[in-house]
Amino acid sequence: MHLTHLACTACGLEHAATVPQNLCTACGKPLFARYDLAAAARTLTKESLRARVKSLWRYREVLPVKSDADIVTLGEGCTPLLPAPRLGAKHGMKQLFIKDEAQNPTASFKARGMATAVSMAKQFGLKKLAVPSAGNAAGALAAYAARAGMEAHIFMPRDTPRANIIECEQMGAHVTLIDGLITDCGAEVAKRKAAEGWFDVSTLKEPYRVEGKKTLGYELAEQLNWTLPDVVLYPTGGGTGLIGMWKAFDEMKQLGWIGSKRPRMFTVQAEGCQPIVRAFQAGDKFAAEHTGAHTRASGLRVPKAIGDFIMLDALRKSGGGAIAISDTEMIACTKEVGAAEGVFPAPEGAACYAALKALLAAGTIRPDETTVLFNTSTGLKYLECYGG
Repeated sequence: MHLTHLACTACGLEHAATVPQNLCTACGKPLFARYDLAAAARTLTKESLRARVKSLWRYREVLPVKSDADIVTLGEGCTPLLPAPRLGAKHGMKQLFIKDEAQNPTASFKARGMATAVSMAKQFGLKKLAVPSAGNAAGALAAYAARAGMEAHIFMPRDTPRANIIECEQMGAHVTLIDGLITDCGAEVAKRKAAEGWFDVSTLKEPYRVEGKKTLGYELAEQLNWTLPDVVLYPTGGGTGLIGMWKAFDEMKQLGWIGSKRPRMFTVQAEGCQPIVRAFQAGDKFAAEHTGAHTRASGLRVPKAIGDFIMLDALRKSGGGAIAISDTEMIACTKEVGAAEGVFPAPEGAACYAALKALLAAGTIRPDETTVLFNTSTGLKYLECYGG
């Protein structure tokens, strides 16, 4: 609504927000949407939020869609921030929370980004959207494209959880399974998109999925009465959610809603695919591709993320870190979370609890810190991981 332009996250080059854009035309890095926040603040206030719709569109002034008629929605956002008292009690923690993104449409956090990306595609008159996906982004694109009357062309690794494949097929998407990883799927989209007339909505290769994801940051602040937690543990593949939250914190400070304090951000990856963890530990600005990537947590099987430098910068500036978890640990922690709190997390979400235990044991996180674990999807989409 108050979108002014797009700016490159690396070189700063400005791009027009009036036409579809992918990556920076100068350096090939992701673009961020920029807003007239002073204008937004005239109507977007803490007080005004009290009467607004319970969806991510409550933050309308800092979302990119011009006209309400172009909003494509299934009721995404405003997921609960659940206290986790029994898990917390095991570790002497009184302020442990689970942000349960499984309660979004399509049962994952990917609904947020695809709602804004597909809405902008509708605004621009696009008809065919394509995405490489490890599973949940595919399901979200299939749903929102169907809602908007668009074609969805989806490329997933052949070993993607069966639930994701069925989900896409039943919502009318064109599904292609690839022998390989999400990077191989991305290469196929890149090779074919010009000839096929597709617009690529890959993670951070268009500027608006991150706008939907940033509402995680706005919601955290609002749900904690305009304070931020001390610690955030976030499962990271492409990293759009972590990047989006960091962007939201900056915007909220400019709106006058929060101060300069930031949560310590911790990225959680799988031992079999940990490019960000390795780069963080090595002090590198960019992350080398993780060769031979493997993990049962399909959302973490992203061997190379285009937004790696943005993530690494946020982790370091926040005083946070990066940790890798084994598949065995995350699968075991699924039951521990489920039995204690009634939340059936995806392996990626359970990995955050495994990471919390390790970081508490190391003294990196203190029991008295307010800590938020992100559960990004439901374990129901990963039944192959359990009992067999």
